[in-house]
Amino acid sequence: MTKAVRIVRILSLAIAAALVLGSASAGAAEFTYDAKVNKRVARRLNIPVFFALPASARAALPGNIDISDKLVDFKHPDAKDAAGDVGLRLVVAKRRGIARRLAESGLVKTGDILLSFRSEWGGAGPYPNVQMGISHSGVAYVKDGVVHNIDNPLNHEYLGQLDSDHYRELRLIHVIRPRNLDAEDRENIAKWATRLVASAKRVYPKKISFNSDYNAPKYRRGKSLTFVRHLARTALGQNPPGNTGMYCSEFAWSLLALKDCDPDRTAKSFARGRTIFRWSGIPRCVRQIMTPMRATDSYVSSHSRWKNAGLAEGPLMVIDAMNLPEAEKKKALHGVFVTNPRGLARLSSGHRKVAKQMPPKFAALETYYNGVSGDRMTGEAKAISKRFNKEVPDNYSPTSFLINTLLPPNSRYRTMDYVATIAFE
Repeated sequence: MTKAVRIVRILSLAIAAALVLGSASAGAAEFTYDAKVNKRVARRLNIPVFFALPASARAALPGNIDISDKLVDFKHPDAKDAAGDVGLRLVVAKRRGIARRLAESGLVKTGDILLSFRSEWGGAGPYPNVQMGISHSGVAYVKDGVVHNIDNPLNHEYLGQLDSDHYRELRLIHVIRPRNLDAEDRENIAKWATRLVASAKRVYPKKISFNSDYNAPKYRRGKSLTFVRHLARTALGQNPPGNTGMYCSEFAWSLLALKDCDPDRTAKSFARGRTIFRWSGIPRCVRQIMTPMRATDSYVSSHSRWKNAGLAEGPLMVIDAMNLPEAEKKKALHGVFVTNPRGLARLSSGHRKVAKQMPPKFAALETYYNGVSGDRMTGEAKAISKRFNKEVPDNYSPTSFLINTLLPPNSRYRTMDYVATIAFE
C-alpha cells in the first residue's frame, strides 16, 4: 500500500469515526458542516486551497438525499475568512454496494463525468497543482439500477461498476454533471456506452486506441468532428476505416457529444459519406458538450459572462474567487508554483516525467497569474497568453471539466456543475 493510499484511507476512517461519535448523524439526508469533523478532514486530506472549489461551482441538489453513506460539507480552513465558501462535498462511502447506492440516490446519473482526484498531488509542484490533482476522466451511465463507468482505455483496468483495477486503487472521485441533460439525452448516452462496452474487446485498440499525448487533441476549431463520427460508427458496428486514438477526456468529450443522437435512429446518418455538395458525414445531432479551452483566456481579467476560462487557470480562478487582499493573493498564487520533491515522488512515472519537463513554461505562467488581477491584464501577461495560445491547441483535458464549473453560473460557456467528491473508506 502506497503512502498516498494510506493517507486517504486514514482520512476516510477519521471522517467516519467522527460521524459515528456524533459529530453528524448517521444516514444524513444532506451535506452537513461540523467544525470538529472539518478540522479532522482538513488535517487528513491536507490539500491546498486551490484543490477545493467555491460554492458557485456546485450543482443544485435535493435537500433529502436517500443514501446511507455519510455526507460531509467540507470547508477549507485557508478560505474561512475569504469569499466563495471554498470547499468540497464529500460522500464518505464504503466500496461494497456503492455503485447501486449512488444510482439510487441520484448522486451519480448517466452522463456524469468521473474525475480521478489525487489529493496527494497537492503542493507537489506546478504541474500537479495546475492540474488540480486530476489524473483521469471517465463517464458514468446507469444500467439496471447500478452505476457503470466507461473510460478509455476500453479495457479491464477501467471498465466496470467503479470496481475495476483503476477504481479499486482510487480513493477520491469528483463527480461533474453536464447541465441540461434530459431523460432522452441520458438514454442515448447509455445506449452508446452499452454498445461500446459490449464491443470493447473487439474494437480496442484496433478501432479506438489510447492517445497518451494530451497536447495532441483531434479537435480543431472550425473543422468537422470526424473523430466523433468514427467513435459513433465504431459503436454501431460499421467498421469505419482506420484507427482513432483518444486520451481519456477526449473520449469522454466525444461520447457526450452524441447525447442528442439516438443510435437506433441515426445509424444511417453516421454511415453516409460524401454528398454532391459537401462532406456531410457528421449528423446534425452531434454537438459539443463543452467548448474546448485555450491555454489561457480572458475570464479572470474581465469577469465577463461572455468570456471563457483557460486550461491552465484552475488554481488562479479558485484563488481569484476568494477575493483576498493583494498581498495574501500573491502569496497564495506563488504557492501554486512551489515544488516539493517529496510530493513529486508521489506522482506516477509518466506524470513525473511531464512535471520535470515543464519548469520553464511554469515560470512564465506564474508571471501571467500575477499579471491578471482586478479586471485587468498587464502587457507582459498579454504577451505570455498570446504565446501560450499559439503553442497549445484548444483542448479538453480532464481538468477542463472541473475548470468549467468555476465560471459564473450565468456564463455562456458554463455547461458543467460540481456534484460531490466520493471518498472511499
